[in-house]
Amino acid sequence: MNGLELSRAFFEEHGLPMLRSEFPDLMPHLACGLTGSGSECFGFDDTVSQDHDFEPGFCIFLPGEDTIDRHTAFLLERAYARLPREFHGFRRSLIQPVGGSRHGVIRISDFFEEKTGAADGILTLSQWLELPEAMLAEATNGELFMDHAGIMTQIRDSLSQYPEEVRRKRLAGDLLLMAQSGQYNYMRCIRHGEPAAAQLAVFEFVQHTMHAVFLLNQVYEPYYKWAFRAMRKLPLLPLLAELLEYLLTTDNGPEMAEDKYDVIEGIASDIIDVLIDQKLTKANCGDLEKHAYSVNDGIADASLRNLHILAAV
Repeated sequence: MNGLELSRAFFEEHGLPMLRSEFPDLMPHLACGLTGSGSECFGFDDTVSQDHDFEPGFCIFLPGEDTIDRHTAFLLERAYARLPREFHGFRRSLIQPVGGSRHGVIRISDFFEEKTGAADGILTLSQWLELPEAMLAEATNGELFMDHAGIMTQIRDSLSQYPEEVRRKRLAGDLLLMAQSGQYNYMRCIRHGEPAAAQLAVFEFVQHTMHAVFLLNQVYEPYYKWAFRAMRKLPLLPLLAELLEYLLTTDNGPEMAEDKYDVIEGIASDIIDVLIDQKLTKANCGDLEKHAYSVNDGIADASLRNLHILAAV
């Protein structure tokens, strides 16, 4: 049983009956589920994940104080705290994890303020451009088990993908840095006799390739330690994860470097094919830099288009 399954079972067996018996009048205003920080919210948890911050629990999301006041919220917190301390062999911790509680009673506004900087989930253009992608992933991951009012669902839906113009801007920057690090600087570092610098170029290429792949899939990339696992599950270009892992985990000796450069060019070709399929570029070549500027040129909003091409990376 993974964390999401454990959370849902705990909610259905103990949380929902508690809410129905003690707070029936609040039910139309509440949302319950598991979303936010932690591998279990992405479905990426395993036995290793259970060594910290892993427990049966769920979130009870509340609307503003004009609907549910502080005293009522306090009563909900007490009722949640009285739920069984052990469930399916897992104990609920009395110690909050770093960064605060991930379960229990949470205001909807507080949750989205923490994750996105906007209590109502309505982001400005600068927030869309600057907000770390992993935070957007945490704001929209997991699962809601109940949401009668629909407020939580509505905000999550509004944040579920980048606006198309923002996606293009972020993608253009990633493509440009892929070109500079992989297609240009990698072999130059090798020829300069700088294998460590060459590996830094590989790191840069891998990082921005992964960003680009997630953008092409219109899925947020999660925190880096789960990025490869998430990438392998994407519908578009999931096999690039194995090639990127190869680039990261091999040395940069002369023979290996030539092979790695061929892999870099192959990855670039695969990315370009998808850019063409999605009608994001008008360039007709294998140079990712030219495709980067073509993607940027396709942004309709002149003020966004005219920002530096790296403004969103």
